[in-house]
Amino acid sequence: MGLVVQKFGGSSVRDAERLRNVANLVTDTYKQGNDVVVVVSAQGDTTDDLIAKAAEINPDASKREMDMLLATGEQISCSLLAMAIEKLGFPVVSLTGWQAGFLTTSAYSNARIRRINTERLQTELDKRNIVIVAGFQGLNRYDNITTLGRGGSDTSAVALAASLSADTCQIYTDVDGVYTADPRKVKNAKKLDEISFDEMLELATLGAQVLHNRSVEMAKKYGVQIEVLSSLERVPGTIVKEDVEVEKMLIKGVAKDENVVRVSVVGVKDEPGIAHKIFSLLAKHKVNVDIILQTPPVDGLQAISFTVSEDQKEETLAVLQRHSHRFPGAEIRCEDGIAKVSIVGAGMQSNPGVAATMFEALAEANINIKMISTSEIKISVIIDEDDADRAVSAIHGAFFDE
Repeated sequence: MGLVVQKFGGSSVRDAERLRNVANLVTDTYKQGNDVVVVVSAQGDTTDDLIAKAAEINPDASKREMDMLLATGEQISCSLLAMAIEKLGFPVVSLTGWQAGFLTTSAYSNARIRRINTERLQTELDKRNIVIVAGFQGLNRYDNITTLGRGGSDTSAVALAASLSADTCQIYTDVDGVYTADPRKVKNAKKLDEISFDEMLELATLGAQVLHNRSVEMAKKYGVQIEVLSSLERVPGTIVKEDVEVEKMLIKGVAKDENVVRVSVVGVKDEPGIAHKIFSLLAKHKVNVDIILQTPPVDGLQAISFTVSEDQKEETLAVLQRHSHRFPGAEIRCEDGIAKVSIVGAGMQSNPGVAATMFEALAEANINIKMISTSEIKISVIIDEDDADRAVSAIHGAFFDE
């Protein structure tokens, strides 16, 4: 038939009952005549529990040792799933990331896949084995274990699908597809039959937690079609692919990201090169900047504000304070308690008034906008975190309620 890569997240394999359910899904695919490669995440909250255990011993543990520890989570679910499939009477083998040939960079806790040596995988498939691979992990050039960052199992699955020229890559989650908003928060959220790589990449980057953004980026690069499915209900999911019909829907979804802080450098001189001084400094320290706002000068001074993830807040402030001599007299401020709410859709490129509809919905909900960012297929606003859920509901209602 074909080669199918399937990925199951932590909630799908969290206990014995869920593992048996996954084993049935995998073996049903195998019984249809397919070769099957399965990628699994750590069970439930295992990764968080391991992080907590490490903090008890050494809150400042090196990233290398953290990767050594965290990689065990996926290995547990990998072997347990293999045991469940073995009990059903099917040929199966479980492999760690490095046994499966994942070679990565040396950026511990956030490594990138350099290449996959598929020789072992192909040998097992030629034996008609179901192959279970521990996601999220690999080996660097020094033979040290590395992890790919949160959500990295999605990336492992897409990378395998690309390397093996798989016919499809199925990502199983606890929801049955990609929705126009989080169905757990917005009761009239609608499931999408299909969505483009570009739209999905924007949604994933902007806070939608269905797929890891790096996995979508890789899928787009190598033309790997993804299907997002429920591991609990056997219903059609959402296809993520290159081209979709953009005329049908003006926007594809509303996303929320609460992992945001706003940093402001206030009172910098209005002179050429000041923005370069700030942002080249942050780039050098691997700080990822998102929305940027520069105010008009007053008495020769201006303010430059930008957002970063909450995870990079302390590093950002420390870097700016250490190099404050580059912008003498300026004050560095930080605002917590904010959120980014975004709409995404290729249809907005050819339809005027999308921004007006979004802003009207926020105004009617009495929600104040602090910053705005736009692209061809995205509009993002920064608002108070307390207003985030109301904002998502109001915007979703403006575009999707009949």
